[in-house]
Amino acid sequence: MVSEEIKSKYQLVIGLEVHAQLATESKIFASDSTVFGNDPNTQISVITLGHPGTLPKVNKKAVEYAIKMGLACNSEITRVNIFSRKNYFYPDLPKGYQITQDKGPICVGGIVPIQLSDGTKKEIHLNRVHMEEDAGKSIHLAGETDTLVDFNRAGTPLIEIVTDPDLRTAEEAMVFLAEIKKLVKYLDICDGNMEEGSMRCDANVSVMLKGAKEYGKKVEVKNMNSFRNVGRAIEHEHNRIIKLLEAGKEVISETRTFDANTGKTASMRTKEDLNDYRYFPEPDLSPVVISDEWLNSVQKTMPLLPRELKAKFITEFGLPDYDAGVLTEAKEMALYFNSLCEKTKNYKAASNWLMGPVKSYLNDSSIEINEFPITPEELAGLIQLVDDGKVSFSIASQKIYPEMLKGNHETPLQVAQRLNLIQESDASSLKPIIESVLAENQAKVAEYKSGKKGLIGMFMGKVMQKSQGKADPKVATKLLTELLNQ
Repeated sequence: MVSEEIKSKYQLVIGLEVHAQLATESKIFASDSTVFGNDPNTQISVITLGHPGTLPKVNKKAVEYAIKMGLACNSEITRVNIFSRKNYFYPDLPKGYQITQDKGPICVGGIVPIQLSDGTKKEIHLNRVHMEEDAGKSIHLAGETDTLVDFNRAGTPLIEIVTDPDLRTAEEAMVFLAEIKKLVKYLDICDGNMEEGSMRCDANVSVMLKGAKEYGKKVEVKNMNSFRNVGRAIEHEHNRIIKLLEAGKEVISETRTFDANTGKTASMRTKEDLNDYRYFPEPDLSPVVISDEWLNSVQKTMPLLPRELKAKFITEFGLPDYDAGVLTEAKEMALYFNSLCEKTKNYKAASNWLMGPVKSYLNDSSIEINEFPITPEELAGLIQLVDDGKVSFSIASQKIYPEMLKGNHETPLQVAQRLNLIQESDASSLKPIIESVLAENQAKVAEYKSGKKGLIGMFMGKVMQKSQGKADPKVATKLLTELLNQ
């Protein structure tokens, strides 16, 4: 590790390249299925394998998904899109080249706002978002010297989201990735699963002296399958490069691989120059022209984005920033809360229920909110029951809520009546209970009258116990105080 004193002399500079597999049913240039997890080499065709005489055809849905990402990031949408061949020779690249976008990405520029753990807000600028096809997958079995190749993934549509070198810490990189994952999931264009490889990230890392005008030589780190590992790899490179510079050694511009077991990187190859790829326009694909009509039709299908829902929850529903952030982490939770707030005006209570009892149940049951057995309307009814003073929150959460989780779809009021839980608000019914409690605790009554007003809580506990939790706390407290002060 490098000391903080030495680190403070340098500025870390990070740019990310995020590959997101688009959630189309078929590949970007062929009709082969894109389902994950099938037997190797069962989702291939002569087009995917690039057999002579075959012609690719662009998947319209993939183009629409790329447009959606651009619109979500306020990018400029390129109207005439030309594909190119990027030539390189890996075992898992069946054609010996990759069809991608070189000079004209479908989305140019754009911004992704992020918020760090300390509340700092920052805008990360995008350089581009372009479309391309994925490669296959090389498989190295333990103890085997041979390499197996599965081409099922080859031809799966990708967008590559390339940032400007705007990121300055590993935390910023991880928060940015979390925001991209949230965006693609809200847009329903990618499941964002890094473990299955449907979202992958390469990090370009360099270090320069603070105040310098030119960036240092960058290294590209690959093979990171989680946000945490991206952060670990960046931190490792940060330290490694500073050590080289402090020792007067040269930083080699290269591609490095990250080992999650050791937390270290290792050299794979020196960085290729663009001319090494011998880009040229794909001769078998016509330009894809995005008309005003097509662009407008995609725009109409855009959902509310996480930042838009968060702003709505804060301004319209009056939630604290923290609540709004938690509730918009997942699209399904945000939409459930939005539906709930159409049925109740007690927005903070709705937030507390979702962030408390509901989230606990989902975590304990390992399910998502779309599998939750209580509808927004039913939960709104439970909130109303508490607001009307018919049951206490503790009764609602400990007695009625568990019954509703059984999925019988009784109304909260029906459950409360069936279990005889309706709160007693009638003073004439509560008075004998309170008088009984006071009669049984004459010594404590004397202490209260001598000035120990804190005993009111003890009396209320006994009243609630004697009433089996059915006494209305507000009515009971008022009546108890009146009787004690007589």
